[in-house]
Amino acid sequence: MSIFAISDLHLSFMTDKPMNIFGGWQNHTERLYANWKRLVKPQDTVILPGDFSWALKIEDTLEDFKFLESLPGKKIFLKGNHDLWWSTVKKIRAFWQENGFSSFDLVYNNSLVVEGYAIAGTRGWFYDEKGTEKVKLREAGRLETSLKSAEQTGLPILTFLHYPPVYNGCVCKEIMGVLKAHNIKHVYCGHIHGAGFHNMIKDYDGVKFTLISCDCIDFTPVLVV
Repeated sequence: MSIFAISDLHLSFMTDKPMNIFGGWQNHTERLYANWKRLVKPQDTVILPGDFSWALKIEDTLEDFKFLESLPGKKIFLKGNHDLWWSTVKKIRAFWQENGFSSFDLVYNNSLVVEGYAIAGTRGWFYDEKGTEKVKLREAGRLETSLKSAEQTGLPILTFLHYPPVYNGCVCKEIMGVLKAHNIKHVYCGHIHGAGFHNMIKDYDGVKFTLISCDCIDFTPVLVV
Protein backbone atom coordinates (compact mmCIF):
# COMPACT_ATOMS: atom_id res chain seq x y z
CA MET A 1 0.00 0.00 0.00
CA SER A 2 1.59 3.22 -1.22
CA ILE A 3 1.17 6.98 -0.78
CA PHE A 4 1.21 9.16 -3.91
CA ALA A 5 0.82 12.92 -4.37
CA ILE A 6 -0.23 15.27 -7.15
CA SER A 7 -1.35 18.89 -7.01
CA ASP A 8 -3.21 21.50 -9.08
CA LEU A 9 -5.56 19.29 -11.09
CA HIS A 10 -7.66 22.35 -12.02
CA LEU A 11 -10.69 20.26 -12.96
CA SER A 12 -13.60 22.11 -14.57
CA PHE A 13 -16.24 19.60 -15.64
CA MET A 14 -19.03 21.99 -14.56
CA THR A 15 -17.15 25.27 -15.01
CA ASP A 16 -16.07 27.05 -18.19
CA LYS A 17 -12.36 27.09 -17.42
CA PRO A 18 -10.59 25.04 -20.11
CA MET A 19 -6.95 24.38 -19.35
CA ASN A 20 -5.97 23.49 -22.90
CA ILE A 21 -5.39 27.18 -23.61
CA PHE A 22 -2.14 26.73 -21.67
CA GLY A 23 0.86 25.02 -23.18
CA GLY A 24 1.16 21.36 -22.27
CA TRP A 25 -2.36 21.01 -20.85
CA GLN A 26 -4.05 19.46 -23.86
CA ASN A 27 -6.29 16.50 -22.87
CA HIS A 28 -4.95 16.76 -19.35
CA THR A 29 -7.88 14.98 -17.68
CA GLU A 30 -7.53 12.00 -20.01
CA ARG A 31 -3.79 11.87 -19.39
CA LEU A 32 -4.27 12.19 -15.65
CA TYR A 33 -6.89 9.44 -15.66
CA ALA A 34 -4.69 7.03 -17.61
CA ASN A 35 -1.58 7.65 -15.50
CA TRP A 36 -3.50 7.42 -12.22
CA LYS A 37 -5.16 4.12 -13.21
CA ARG A 38 -1.81 2.72 -14.29
CA LEU A 39 -0.05 3.47 -10.98
CA VAL A 40 -2.54 3.73 -8.12
CA LYS A 41 -4.13 0.63 -6.59
CA PRO A 42 -7.44 0.63 -4.65
CA GLN A 43 -5.56 0.22 -1.35
CA ASP A 44 -3.27 3.23 -2.02
CA THR A 45 -3.67 6.88 -0.96
CA VAL A 46 -3.19 10.02 -3.05
CA ILE A 47 -2.55 13.43 -1.43
CA LEU A 48 -3.92 16.44 -3.36
CA PRO A 49 -2.51 19.69 -1.90
CA GLY A 50 -4.67 22.31 -3.50
CA ASP A 51 -6.33 23.69 -6.63
CA PHE A 52 -8.41 20.59 -7.26
CA SER A 53 -11.30 22.42 -8.97
CA TRP A 54 -12.10 25.75 -10.63
CA ALA A 55 -15.62 25.68 -9.19
CA LEU A 56 -16.76 28.68 -7.17
CA LYS A 57 -19.47 26.82 -5.24
CA ILE A 58 -19.34 23.34 -3.76
CA GLU A 59 -22.43 22.35 -5.78
CA ASP A 60 -20.41 22.97 -8.94
CA THR A 61 -17.71 20.49 -7.90
CA LEU A 62 -20.04 17.52 -8.32
CA GLU A 63 -18.67 16.23 -11.63
CA ASP A 64 -15.10 16.99 -10.56
CA PHE A 65 -15.53 14.87 -7.43
CA LYS A 66 -17.26 12.16 -9.48
CA PHE A 67 -14.18 12.04 -11.70
CA LEU A 68 -11.88 11.49 -8.71
CA GLU A 69 -14.26 9.07 -7.02
CA SER A 70 -14.05 6.91 -10.16
CA LEU A 71 -10.28 6.60 -9.71
CA PRO A 72 -8.69 4.04 -7.37
CA GLY A 73 -7.37 4.86 -3.93
CA LYS A 74 -8.23 7.13 -1.04
CA LYS A 75 -7.84 10.86 -1.76
CA ILE A 76 -6.81 13.44 0.84
CA PHE A 77 -7.36 17.12 0.04
CA LEU A 78 -5.62 20.27 1.24
CA LYS A 79 -6.83 23.73 0.28
CA GLY A 80 -5.27 25.75 -2.57
CA ASN A 81 -5.61 29.39 -3.53
CA HIS A 82 -8.09 28.60 -6.34
CA ASP A 83 -10.29 26.28 -4.28
CA LEU A 84 -12.97 28.93 -3.86
CA TRP A 85 -15.61 26.19 -3.54
CA TRP A 86 -14.07 25.25 -0.15
CA SER A 87 -16.52 26.21 2.61
CA THR A 88 -16.45 24.54 6.03
CA VAL A 89 -15.26 21.04 6.79
CA LYS A 90 -18.77 20.17 7.99
CA LYS A 91 -20.36 21.32 4.71
CA ILE A 92 -17.77 19.55 2.58
CA ARG A 93 -18.23 16.27 4.44
CA ALA A 94 -22.03 16.63 4.20
CA PHE A 95 -21.76 17.20 0.44
CA TRP A 96 -19.64 14.07 0.07
CA GLN A 97 -22.06 12.00 2.12
CA GLU A 98 -25.11 13.28 0.21
CA ASN A 99 -23.52 12.27 -3.08
CA GLY A 100 -22.16 8.90 -1.98
CA PHE A 101 -18.48 9.83 -2.13
CA SER A 102 -16.56 7.50 0.16
CA SER A 103 -12.91 7.82 -0.87
CA PHE A 104 -12.21 11.40 0.30
CA ASP A 105 -10.78 13.05 3.42
CA LEU A 106 -9.32 16.43 4.43
CA VAL A 107 -6.27 17.87 6.12
CA TYR A 108 -7.33 21.24 7.53
CA ASN A 109 -6.12 22.20 11.02
CA ASN A 110 -5.55 18.50 11.67
CA SER A 111 -3.48 15.51 10.60
CA LEU A 112 -4.40 12.08 9.30
CA VAL A 113 -2.71 8.72 9.84
CA VAL A 114 -2.08 6.80 6.61
CA GLU A 115 0.00 3.62 6.30
CA GLY A 116 2.12 4.33 9.37
CA TYR A 117 2.67 8.01 8.53
CA ALA A 118 1.06 11.22 9.82
CA ILE A 119 -0.10 13.47 6.98
CA ALA A 120 0.16 17.19 7.82
CA GLY A 121 0.08 20.53 6.04
CA THR A 122 -1.88 23.60 4.99
CA ARG A 123 -2.32 25.97 2.07
CA GLY A 124 0.51 28.27 3.10
CA TRP A 125 1.05 31.63 1.45
CA PHE A 126 3.35 33.13 -1.15
CA TYR A 127 6.35 35.28 -0.26
CA ASP A 128 5.39 38.14 -2.63
CA GLU A 129 1.79 38.74 -1.56
CA LYS A 130 2.00 42.25 -0.12
CA GLY A 131 -0.19 43.48 2.71
CA THR A 132 -1.13 39.97 3.77
CA GLU A 133 0.84 39.56 6.98
CA LYS A 134 -2.30 38.42 8.82
CA VAL A 135 -2.89 35.71 6.23
CA LYS A 136 0.71 34.51 6.50
CA LEU A 137 0.45 34.31 10.28
CA ARG A 138 -2.89 32.51 10.06
CA GLU A 139 -1.46 29.94 7.66
CA ALA A 140 1.63 29.53 9.81
CA GLY A 141 -0.72 28.88 12.74
CA ARG A 142 -2.65 26.27 10.76
CA LEU A 143 0.59 24.55 9.83
CA GLU A 144 1.66 24.63 13.49
CA THR A 145 -1.65 23.06 14.55
CA SER A 146 -1.38 20.35 11.89
CA LEU A 147 2.22 19.49 12.74
CA LYS A 148 1.51 19.36 16.48
CA SER A 149 -1.37 16.98 15.76
CA ALA A 150 0.94 14.85 13.61
CA GLU A 151 3.64 14.79 16.30
CA GLN A 152 1.16 13.46 18.84
CA THR A 153 0.84 10.27 16.79
CA GLY A 154 4.54 9.49 17.25
CA LEU A 155 4.70 8.52 13.56
CA PRO A 156 6.96 9.84 10.80
CA ILE A 157 5.43 13.01 9.31
CA LEU A 158 4.76 13.70 5.63
CA THR A 159 4.25 17.42 5.04
CA PHE A 160 2.34 19.08 2.19
CA LEU A 161 1.80 22.73 1.27
CA HIS A 162 0.04 24.30 -1.68
CA TYR A 163 2.40 27.29 -1.92
CA PRO A 164 6.14 26.64 -1.88
CA PRO A 165 7.50 28.80 0.96
CA VAL A 166 10.78 29.31 -0.92
CA TYR A 167 10.72 30.35 -4.57
CA ASN A 168 12.92 32.25 -6.99
CA GLY A 169 15.28 33.39 -4.25
CA CYS A 170 12.55 34.64 -1.87
CA VAL A 171 11.29 33.14 1.40
CA CYS A 172 8.01 33.14 3.32
CA LYS A 173 9.67 33.39 6.72
CA GLU A 174 6.49 32.69 8.67
CA ILE A 175 6.03 29.26 7.09
CA MET A 176 9.71 28.40 7.06
CA GLY A 177 9.92 29.22 10.76
CA VAL A 178 7.27 26.61 11.56
CA LEU A 179 8.90 23.98 9.36
CA LYS A 180 12.25 24.52 11.04
CA ALA A 181 10.76 24.56 14.54
CA HIS A 182 9.25 21.13 13.92
CA ASN A 183 12.36 19.74 12.22
CA ILE A 184 10.58 19.06 8.93
CA LYS A 185 13.12 17.94 6.32
CA HIS A 186 10.97 17.39 3.23
CA VAL A 187 7.91 19.23 1.89
CA TYR A 188 5.75 18.48 -1.16
CA CYS A 189 4.14 21.55 -2.73
CA GLY A 190 2.29 22.80 -5.81
CA HIS A 191 1.04 26.13 -7.19
CA ILE A 192 3.92 26.63 -9.65
CA HIS A 193 3.28 25.88 -13.33
CA GLY A 194 5.04 25.80 -16.66
CA ALA A 195 8.36 27.58 -16.97
CA GLY A 196 8.12 28.58 -13.30
CA PHE A 197 9.36 25.08 -12.53
CA HIS A 198 12.88 26.27 -13.32
CA ASN A 199 12.71 28.87 -10.50
CA MET A 200 11.94 26.27 -7.84
CA ILE A 201 14.46 26.04 -5.01
CA LYS A 202 14.82 22.35 -4.22
CA ASP A 203 16.79 22.69 -0.99
CA TYR A 204 16.82 25.53 1.51
CA ASP A 205 18.19 25.66 5.05
CA GLY A 206 18.09 21.89 5.45
CA VAL A 207 14.60 21.44 3.95
CA LYS A 208 14.00 19.68 0.65
CA PHE A 209 11.11 20.87 -1.57
CA THR A 210 9.48 18.68 -4.20
CA LEU A 211 7.14 20.30 -6.74
CA ILE A 212 4.11 18.15 -7.61
CA SER A 213 1.98 20.49 -9.77
CA CYS A 214 0.49 18.09 -12.29
CA ASP A 215 1.79 19.78 -15.44
CA CYS A 216 5.33 19.71 -14.01
CA ILE A 217 5.16 15.95 -13.39
CA ASP A 218 3.48 14.97 -16.67
CA PHE A 219 0.06 14.54 -14.99
CA THR A 220 1.39 11.49 -13.17
CA PRO A 221 1.01 10.91 -9.41
CA VAL A 222 4.39 10.93 -7.65
CA LEU A 223 5.26 8.07 -5.32
CA VAL A 224 5.96 9.46 -1.84
CA VAL A 225 6.38 6.22 0.09
